[in-house]
Amino acid sequence: MNAVRSPARRVSLLLLLFGYVALPTVSRASTAQPAPAGSPLPSQPIAVPLPGTDSLLDARVKAVSSRLRCPVCQGESIQDSPAELSTQMKALVREQLASGKTEKDVFDYFVQKYGQWILLEPKAEGINLLVYWLPVLFLVIGGGGIVIAVRRWTRPATTAVITDAPRPTDSTT
Repeated sequence: MNAVRSPARRVSLLLLLFGYVALPTVSRASTAQPAPAGSPLPSQPIAVPLPGTDSLLDARVKAVSSRLRCPVCQGESIQDSPAELSTQMKALVREQLASGKTEKDVFDYFVQKYGQWILLEPKAEGINLLVYWLPVLFLVIGGGGIVIAVRRWTRPATTAVITDAPRPTDSTT
């Protein structure tokens, strides 16, 4: 047991462990293939600024991330979600914006990958117009119903004149 505790033995075990972990990573990096043309990720690594170092990029990432839905969480944006997938998606948004893509390009990429569902605010076209116009229509109908009800409630009541005089009887008998 003393042989395991010797400093030379510890160093050799650490070097062996380091070689076991580091060598496959280095060999994979040296045999990496370039990305095919048209892929969203470039073949050369891009120096993406860390969050907090570029305030303009941070603001753009926050604006885009707050308009994309987290696929894991219900109704949350990837900006607000604590899920690991949303963290990866934010990193992808940051990388694409840092590489010079526009916000529209980033949205198009996610819509192509996930569909229109990924957008928290659907485009105002086709059947999606109902999402924008039905609340307005319901407000107008509800407001009209309230106006009609208030007019009925505040209308002066018609009073019938009641007299105590006896009614004339028909004396043709």
